[in-house]
Amino acid sequence: MDLNIRTAGRAGRITFTRPRALNALSHDMALALHRALDDWRDDPAVALVVIDAEGERAFCAGGDIAAVYHAGRAGDHQLGRAFFRDEYRMNAAIADYPKPIVAFMQGFVMGGGVGVGGHASHRIIGDTTRIAMPESGIGLIPDVGGTWLLSRAPGRIGEYLALTGARMGPGDAIHAGFADLYIPEAEWPDLIVALEREGDVAVLRGHDTPAAPLADRDLSAFGAPDVAAIRAALDPARDADALEALTRNSPLSMAAGLTMVRAAREDRRMQQSLSREFRFTARATAESDFLEGVRAQIIDKDRAPAWSVAATPDGVAALLAPLGAEELSWEDGQ
Repeated sequence: MDLNIRTAGRAGRITFTRPRALNALSHDMALALHRALDDWRDDPAVALVVIDAEGERAFCAGGDIAAVYHAGRAGDHQLGRAFFRDEYRMNAAIADYPKPIVAFMQGFVMGGGVGVGGHASHRIIGDTTRIAMPESGIGLIPDVGGTWLLSRAPGRIGEYLALTGARMGPGDAIHAGFADLYIPEAEWPDLIVALEREGDVAVLRGHDTPAAPLADRDLSAFGAPDVAAIRAALDPARDADALEALTRNSPLSMAAGLTMVRAAREDRRMQQSLSREFRFTARATAESDFLEGVRAQIIDKDRAPAWSVAATPDGVAALLAPLGAEELSWEDGQ
């Protein structure tokens, strides 16, 4: 198992322990993390939960989707559906947990890492933290509750991050609502000891938040109605990086992600956003650019995806249509 799950003092402790893989989240890890939360939910000896990770490079750089890719290539689309379904249920359990969850997020925090740390009640970041939802670069959409977080970012930051996959430093992450407290990483070990001893988040004290460049950036172009209009509204001189990303990423993923971030603004609970995300990801290995994106970025690493699925409004609507009996539902009240 690539998680160290234990109790220490008054804290439930979950540590990612595969730093060489940038602590990528596998299906088994998602299930184990959810089980641990369930075990501690009504345990009076556990006052709070601390989630952290080994290694300096990443808290969790995303989901471990190689198995989903290989199964999809072989015609098995159920393995991916099972992974995403269980991962999203774990994400919802974190968001709704009745006890404090403190996440210490260093280095890369992307995709599935945001699904773990980004929904904790107390989200701690440091100087090395880089948070992103880069899924449009692999033919997917911001999932794991990412559309919910993006939809609540100020102004048009959500659309910008969804389409470009841009990385946020600590100041931007707090400004955009993906983190809560900036605390230098040298202080984290002592803070974790204090949390274990006291079982009280009152020991957390944030420092002055670093600058947030996104707060001063004109992203009004990302309020345009569709990706083509956004591209036309961007200034080639000032927004060269954004334009390059919009040229590089999957057109279908960007069109769907834009629709989903805007739809999530009307959601009352994160579970609604997760269910909408599952409609896309449940179909991803069979009906989207996902397999080609993973091939290009993760398997062959040629960084030259040949996007082939047209980004039409009807195509986006079909990918986001209800799944009938396969719909991600929340009968358990989560």
